[in-house]
Amino acid sequence: MSDLNSVTLVGRLTRDPELRYTPQGVAVCDFTVATNRRYTKKDGEKVEEVAFVDVTAWNRRAEVAAEYLKKGRQVALSGSLVQDRWEDQATGQKRSKLRVVAEHFQFLGGGSKDEATPEAESASDEPLVVPDHTPPPPPARPAAAAQPGKGRAPVKR
Repeated sequence: MSDLNSVTLVGRLTRDPELRYTPQGVAVCDFTVATNRRYTKKDGEKVEEVAFVDVTAWNRRAEVAAEYLKKGRQVALSGSLVQDRWEDQATGQKRSKLRVVAEHFQFLGGGSKDEATPEAESASDEPLVVPDHTPPPPPARPAAAAQPGKGRAPVKR
């Protein structure tokens, strides 16, 4: 069986995204998402845990994230885990850290909690929905035409 490296998260940004460019001109954007986990222990005590996940977006996704995401904005994202490894220069100790490389994301809610929500956006935690502009269905065919040989005039030859 092959391995699977896939992550899906919904959370809020803890800080504004940081956009930078590599020497080759590739856009890179880093931000952190906080996700909450709520549960009740057997004794009835309610517990809330928060996980802070570092996220990196590349190329056009990085530029879009930097432009539209702000601190407090809710986002749904999917991507893969990457493990960074390095040696601490001060102690010589080997270190590592997991982060998510975003492959897809969707803006949720109506903006960050720190800003006034524009009227065009919803203040709820529900995703913004753009109406579907599909053409209307074609008109129904008359019943006589739908049944071959019935209701038709005979053809003269």
